[in-house]
Amino acid sequence: MDDIGIVAVGGYNEMGRNMTAVHIGDDIVIFDMGLRLDRMQIHEDVEIERMHSLDLIRMGAIPDDTVMKEVPGTVRAIVCTHGHLDHIGAISKLAHRYRAPIIATPYTIGLIRQLIKSERKFSAENKLIEMNAGDTREISPKISMEFIRVQHSTVDCVFVALHTPKGIVIYANDFKMDRTPTLGMPPDIQRLKQLGKEGVALLITESTNAAISGKTPSERIAKDLLHDVLIGTEETESGVIVTTFSSHIARIDSIIKVAGKMGRIPVLMGRSMDKYVKLAKKMGYVELPENLEIYGTKKTIDKAFARIASAGKEKYLPIVTGHQGEPGAVLERISMDGTNYKIEKGDKVVFSANPIPTPGTIANRHALETKLKMRGSRIYDGIHVSGHACKEDHWELLRVLSPDYVIPSHGNIVMHGSYIEMAEDAGYVLGDTIHLLRNGEELILG
Repeated sequence: MDDIGIVAVGGYNEMGRNMTAVHIGDDIVIFDMGLRLDRMQIHEDVEIERMHSLDLIRMGAIPDDTVMKEVPGTVRAIVCTHGHLDHIGAISKLAHRYRAPIIATPYTIGLIRQLIKSERKFSAENKLIEMNAGDTREISPKISMEFIRVQHSTVDCVFVALHTPKGIVIYANDFKMDRTPTLGMPPDIQRLKQLGKEGVALLITESTNAAISGKTPSERIAKDLLHDVLIGTEETESGVIVTTFSSHIARIDSIIKVAGKMGRIPVLMGRSMDKYVKLAKKMGYVELPENLEIYGTKKTIDKAFARIASAGKEKYLPIVTGHQGEPGAVLERISMDGTNYKIEKGDKVVFSANPIPTPGTIANRHALETKLKMRGSRIYDGIHVSGHACKEDHWELLRVLSPDYVIPSHGNIVMHGSYIEMAEDAGYVLGDTIHLLRNGEELILG
């Protein structure tokens, strides 16, 4: 019997620690193995190399995959859609339990390789297989897998289509329908339309921004916002700092280019800035100017800040970690006077990232902005567009794919509920053609 079964391992009760298993008969494919970052009080500078998986499960920081012991069959592949830690951050802790290859796009595999190399508790010897958008690979005699190009807030992102005897299963975490990206190609809408005609049995899709009306703006809008704001800061001579996601290579590329127009030297600061951007440059995803400086360790960052303070703030554009208010990140240290870069009245801090919508993160960000304002800085926030689909993007994807069944994932129950209301407008029926799952639950589609 080759019924489709879905196991919601993680990411169905919260933002983060994404992990879903799909089984068709005796063949199992695991999608994503992520961290729940707010449980760690950190973001992209996460260091969990010396922590045990059981401790992290107890903290609610990584998926509780013990539920997989009850699922009969063989795991044929661990597949990751992109390189964000809420999708790959638990691989070094959990992948060794499964004798299966890890398959992802080249940039994502590069990041996974770094995670496995720095791991101190476990040894993940899973084979790492690079697969490009547009490629197809057989993973068992009955199942083949296809990568479909999409856009998100990092490079080299894909949807995964499983071609099975019961129809096509599409795993869509995370995405935005960006037709005019600043890096990479637009989503492969034509292929999605073809898959819709071939017959999609099941769509598993993120629901993060399903409550937000309209369509997510293109990354080009963020590029224009940054240009407008940063060029506008030059009207008075002062220090200017920008903070954004280290993994958002397109956004960082835009900031670096504006730094050139401002006549400032761009300086990337933070462990994750060093990791993500250097890998993207090495793999040819982005070209960087010769005057760019990158510092990843506290010691080198502090030396660079001392030099910037001495030479003059107005000559540099620091691009730093810490937009979520993470303790120990570069911007938080600046706000506490923990570096030689002293905030003076009129210095500007540009937030090119919104707070992740969890109570702890929102509180951290508020505290950070308050400390910066107390030191006299001017705050520019909302200089950002999301990497997640809003309501009308979800509507369009549903209409293009016309899946028989839909399961919202990657979100809390409010986000799932918003997605379900939208899907009901498209004719889906809760409990019949659209299903709400919670972590640890399994659903069998006959």
